[in-house]
Amino acid sequence: MANHRVYTLGLVAALVLSFGCGSEPINMRELRKKVVKTDLSYLSSDSLEGRGTGSEGERKAAEYIMIRMGNIGLVPKGDSAWYQDFTFRPHPPVRKTDDSDTARLMLGPVKSLTGRNVLGALDKGHDQWIVIGAHYDHLGRGDENSLAPGDSSIHKGADDNASGVAALLELAQRFYDEPVNYNILFAAFSGEEKGLIGSKTFVESPSIPKEKISFMLNMDMVGRMNSERALAVYGTGTSPAWSAVLDSANVDSLKFMYHESGVGPSDHTSFYLADIPVLHFFTGQHEDYHKPTDVADKINYDGLHSVINTVEAVVRELNGQPKLAFTKTKDQSKDDTPSFKVTLGIVPDYMYEGTGMRIDGVSEDRPAHKAGIIKGDIIVRMGDIEVNDIYAYMGGLAKFAPGETTPVTVLRGGEEKTFDVLWD
Repeated sequence: MANHRVYTLGLVAALVLSFGCGSEPINMRELRKKVVKTDLSYLSSDSLEGRGTGSEGERKAAEYIMIRMGNIGLVPKGDSAWYQDFTFRPHPPVRKTDDSDTARLMLGPVKSLTGRNVLGALDKGHDQWIVIGAHYDHLGRGDENSLAPGDSSIHKGADDNASGVAALLELAQRFYDEPVNYNILFAAFSGEEKGLIGSKTFVESPSIPKEKISFMLNMDMVGRMNSERALAVYGTGTSPAWSAVLDSANVDSLKFMYHESGVGPSDHTSFYLADIPVLHFFTGQHEDYHKPTDVADKINYDGLHSVINTVEAVVRELNGQPKLAFTKTKDQSKDDTPSFKVTLGIVPDYMYEGTGMRIDGVSEDRPAHKAGIIKGDIIVRMGDIEVNDIYAYMGGLAKFAPGETTPVTVLRGGEEKTFDVLWD
């Protein structure tokens, strides 16, 4: 680990030197942007092999984050210095068989593995704590969550979620330089991809008084802001304070898309279920999600900095107010979720607000691709079912079965086109 430690300790110094030593003053804003890019690039580099929970790559990433937190000036808040360890049993290996689709086979006993959260704090002795979190684990060389089946290439996870961790470290630096009237825990969680294991572990065994946590802010996939500059904010119904705060915190004039529910597939859910107000920031899914093609070169760094500015503004807008009131939200239960046996093989555009369901990515050799449907198409009808939004789309899938052919109508360039989709 020695070279790894030298790399992180020399990070800022090397970047300062890259700006030269002439008479021109260093542009600290641009320097900080370079630090964010360097953090993200390293965390999504081949040397960490996809940061799979419990892997050597995860441990290297954890040490990098720990050293960066220490260099910033945070203090350790883990169970053992900076770390909070947890054990879990991974899914059995998956192997392709000749007589069926992918089958999960036990190839010997599955051993428990150890993952770790990295926890650093600005502890100024205030009465209230806030938690700013982002998960740093990913899929290694592909696991049961990979959307590139059979591809054992490194799943780099630049957007998911090196982007959130790079933002976390930049926020730690900003709040160290200009403190607020909160104690702040900066939590880099692992095990998120395995079912929010790290954040659940923290909430069950917190290293700070749970009753003093005013709110939690989560960043997961914040590196691919679209041209509309849209930012999804989940959890807006978890406290009556959020509406006014977010109105004031939109410092970069983004297109906020509000979602009230405190439950979703990321670490804020663990805190919401413990009756803690949450906000989760997300720039949208894309066709590189959970694939080896989620790489640093595709990150929108200007958009990432706008997310960082927004999260900072939320904290500064509240700045030590009494503990936020918590409210339950109406969360979709499993009983409300439609059951379906078919999919189109597309990635929905979760940031789209118009009528229909816009497609952000199409998987090769799946029903949509075979029928001629492409990225950017807006699905408006499947058979006799009108598709007004993503929820109507999901409900519509429950009406179809493998082997059936259904006409699917899309808007492409403002014109309707209909394709016959064979469900598989």
